[in-house]
Order: sequence, then structure tokens, then C-alpha cells
Amino acid sequence: MEQTTTPMDIGALNEKIEKESAFIDILTMEMNKVIVGQKHMIERLLIGLLGRGHILLEGVPGLAKTLAINTLSKAVHGSFSRVQFTPDLLPADVVGTLIYNMKDNDFSIKKGPIFANFVLADEINRAPAKVQSALLEAMQERQVTIGDTTFQLDKPFLVMATQNPIEQEGTYPLPEAQVDRFMLKVVIKYPTIEDEQHIIRQNLKGSFAQINPVVTVDQILRAQSAVREVYMDEKIERYILDIIFATRNPENYKLPELNGLISFGASPRGSINLAMAAKCYAFIKRRGYVVPEDVRAVVHDILRHRIGITYEAEAENITSEDIINKIVNVIEVP
Repeated sequence: MEQTTTPMDIGALNEKIEKESAFIDILTMEMNKVIVGQKHMIERLLIGLLGRGHILLEGVPGLAKTLAINTLSKAVHGSFSRVQFTPDLLPADVVGTLIYNMKDNDFSIKKGPIFANFVLADEINRAPAKVQSALLEAMQERQVTIGDTTFQLDKPFLVMATQNPIEQEGTYPLPEAQVDRFMLKVVIKYPTIEDEQHIIRQNLKGSFAQINPVVTVDQILRAQSAVREVYMDEKIERYILDIIFATRNPENYKLPELNGLISFGASPRGSINLAMAAKCYAFIKRRGYVVPEDVRAVVHDILRHRIGITYEAEAENITSEDIINKIVNVIEVP
């Protein structure tokens, strides 16, 4: 079905989106009071929040992952909880459990840390499969069942899971089907020398800036609805589909050399999330329509965990990033 939007509509939509997205600058400024330099991570956090998705963060310890989501929850006036995943963790430790109350001779429900607007799942690959699947079910269904009762989770609901790429001892890597449930996989790099100098000064001073709640939960919920109204032309839709289909059948896109390097391509969830993230990116840039640059800006974070690479690719030190670069460079931009 073709989308028909007149230039007049685009003008009105642009105005509406510009008004609705005004809080983005205020929110970013507030977060920058505490977080130094991690612009990419803050932007991706906002994409996950606006797109009702979840984020998998990969980076060595000490790169302000916990600080980032905690700061976001304070700036948004939302609730925050942190779960440190360990091999002895149980699903009940995450979602909650039934507790016997002797006084009332009955069971009462004790809710777990999953009942918050912003949940940090620290080192998710340290917990056994049972716990991982309990968390991922809550992420997907946005509800939790304890005993016979089903509870809807708070809105907005954002899970930021972290994993350490170095240590693989005593870890339970997430299966592909579960990794696919994360809207974005963001790889965090070390700060620049100037940023790190600023971080040292800030820490040695010992007093961090006070984060004020500058955005309400209602504003975020309104923005989540507004993001869906961002206009995406049919040509951009085709561009997204070409990128996704090139990961599945590279030979159809003049990329036969990738055939032996890809074990499986991106799922339909990949195309939905790429379109959604492009809309969110346009919204963050305060635009009411998507341009090809929006797609290119988010494509790595959306697809890096959705493309399986073969042993042959590993032997040649080729990563999913390299494959995405090749595809993006070959596919014609509308």
C-alpha cells in the first residue's frame, strides 16, 4: 500500500515533530552534566527509549554504562533498578516471587527489580539461561506472571543489558534468538584523551552535578506515539528492505563474495527495528521525515547482532561490522 503525503502535510508534520521533540535537547544537556563524551551511547539510549526497544551494551568495565541509564532515569523522573547478574541468580530474583505471610495465613506477592521504568541488567551473560529467558520474556511481553497473577510492567519500560566482551570464563552467551530481541547492540569505545582528562577532574573534585528531572513520563509516552508519525517514503522503505535482503541473499545484490561469510541474515525483526530506529533518529534530529542518512546512522547498531558469521569469516578476521559496511557501500541510496 502506497503512502501518500502531500508537501503541505509534511510541513505540518515537521512543525508538530519539532514541537514534540523540544525536550530532547534539554534531556541531553541534563545528562551531559554527569556523562562526559559518550554522545553515541546517549543517542542510542534515547533511540531505544523512543522506539520502545531494549539495548545490549558491550564494552569493557568502567565506561559509565550504569551511570548513563541511572542518569537517564533521574532526568526523566522515572524509577530505576539494577540487577547484577551472577551464576547463582534465580528467575524469582528478577521478576519477583510469592512469599508466605504467617500473620494472614496467605501468600503475598513480592515484586522483583524488573518493576521499574529503567532496568539495568548488568553482565547479562553471567546468569544461567533460565534467568535470561525470564528477563527476555518480560522485555518482549512487557508483563510478568507471579503465581496466578499477571502484572503489566510500567511504561515506559527500557532494559539496558551489558556484557563484557573480554571475559568469557563462567559466562552463558545469549542464544541468537534472544539476542535478536534487543533493538540495538551498541559497542562502547574508550573516551578521548580530552574527555578522560575531564572525567579525572570531575571525579577528583568529588562532587557531581545534581541531575534534575527535566522530562515527565507522560512526555516520553507522547514522544513514543509521535515517533510513529514521522514520515517514511516508500523509497526509504525499499532501501531498508534492500539492506536486510542483502544480508540473506548477497548474490542478488552483486555481493557473491559474502555468500561464504554469512551463516544467517537479519530477521524481519531487523527490518522493523531498522525502520523504527531511523524514525527515532529523525525525531532526535527534530525532523518529521526520514532521510537515507538516518538509516545509515543506525544500521550498525541494529544489525551487528543479527548477522551470523561463518567459521570462514572468523578465520579471515571478518566481523559482522565489515559485512554491514560492504552492504551499505554497494546498495544504492535513494
